[in-house]
Amino acid sequence: MMFKRILTLCTSSGSPLTTCISSTSKVIFRPLSEQDIDVLEKWDLLSAVCLERHPIITKSMLDIEARYQKMLQCIEFENSMISDFEIQKQSGKSQKIKLSASESTSAQTIQDFEDSWEEELTKFKFASRINENEEDNTIVSLKRKLDKNLVLLIEQKIGTSNFWIPPQSKRKHGESMIQTAHRTLQELCGNNIKVKFYGNAPIGFYQYKYPKNIQEKGQNGAKIFYFLAKYISGDISSNVRHCWLDRKELKKTTHPDVYKSLSKFLLPD
Repeated sequence: MMFKRILTLCTSSGSPLTTCISSTSKVIFRPLSEQDIDVLEKWDLLSAVCLERHPIITKSMLDIEARYQKMLQCIEFENSMISDFEIQKQSGKSQKIKLSASESTSAQTIQDFEDSWEEELTKFKFASRINENEEDNTIVSLKRKLDKNLVLLIEQKIGTSNFWIPPQSKRKHGESMIQTAHRTLQELCGNNIKVKFYGNAPIGFYQYKYPKNIQEKGQNGAKIFYFLAKYISGDISSNVRHCWLDRKELKKTTHPDVYKSLSKFLLPD
C-alpha cells in the first residue's frame, strides 16, 4: 500500500522548501490461525433472550415497613398546621359555606360537607391486588402476580428431550449475537410482542457439552449468551408453549445449571 508524505525542507537562507516524495508503508493483517478456526467450529454459538415483565403494582409492605409508615404519619400529623375548615369546625360555627359553580351558588353546612365526604369514602373500593379471574392466574398469563418480576420460558427441544428455557437459537453465519437474539424472539414468539433490549452486549453466559457420539463428529457443545430484555406490550404466539414465572417458580422449573447461570444476573424479588 502506497502513502504520500509531505516533507518541509529549509534552504541555507532559512526559507521553506516544500516537496512531495513517496514512501511505502507495510500494513500487516493477522489472520486467524488454523487452530483458532478449529476451536470456533467445535462450539455452536447461541443467543438466548431473558425477557422480563416488571412489576405492575408495588409490593405489600412488611410488618416493619407498615409500622414505620404509621410512625411517620403520626409525626406528620403532630407537626402539621390545622386548615381553615378545621378552625371553623373547632370554633363551633354552623354557618353555611357558600360554593359557586359556574353561575349557580349553593350553600352547605360543615356537617353537610363531612357527611358527603364520609359517603364518598364508603363507596370507594380499592382494587384487588390479586386477580380473581382464573384465566388471569394461569402461568401463561401476564396478569398474574402483578407485584413480582416474571421471566418468559418456552418449551424447546434440546437433543431428544424437551426443556423449559429462555428462547434461544443458533447463530447464523454473518450475524452478530444481538442480531441472533432479535431473530430468536421474532421466530419463536411471533411478531405481536414488543420488547426493549438492554444494550447490545450479553449479560450472562452458559455452556454445556454434547453427548459423546456428537463430540466424536467434531462438535464439543454449545455456548449460550444471554441478552436481557424488558417486556413492553403484545402477546406470545398462541401455538408456542410458554409460561411466565417468578423467581421461585423459575428455580423449580429450569435445569439447576441453567438456573445457576440465570441467577447470576437476575435480581432477586
